[in-house]
Amino acid sequence: VQLQASGGGLVQAGGSLRLSCVASGGTFGSYAMGWFRQAPGKEREFVAAVDWRGGSLHYKDSVKGRFAISRNNAKNTVYLQMNSLKPEDTAVYYCAADRYGVSPTAEAYDYDYWGQGTQVTVSS
Repeated sequence: VQLQASGGGLVQAGGSLRLSCVASGGTFGSYAMGWFRQAPGKEREFVAAVDWRGGSLHYKDSVKGRFAISRNNAKNTVYLQMNSLKPEDTAVYYCAADRYGVSPTAEAYDYDYWGQGTQVTVSS
């Protein structure tokens, strides 16, 4: 399974970005999907996750109400809509697939496949 993330960029605080992650080579529709991020000098952290159907969502507390994860199984794609961005959201964002996932999980060790990351920079 290969995951290709895109949509990152430079945005001012308060702005929005939409990340996309396209999967190939597997059965995307059966995977739970997640987004993680890693800022310079910090550990990777969970951001958001969605179950295989898109009906169950899970978010890091600090992004609730600002970020929204969704998926389109017909397009093998998971999205992360990010609104009201803050400088502390600056990081490399990674998508990941949990091939045994029925429920969305925040634990990185549950994920089997990872994308290459896309840089998000929020200026103040």
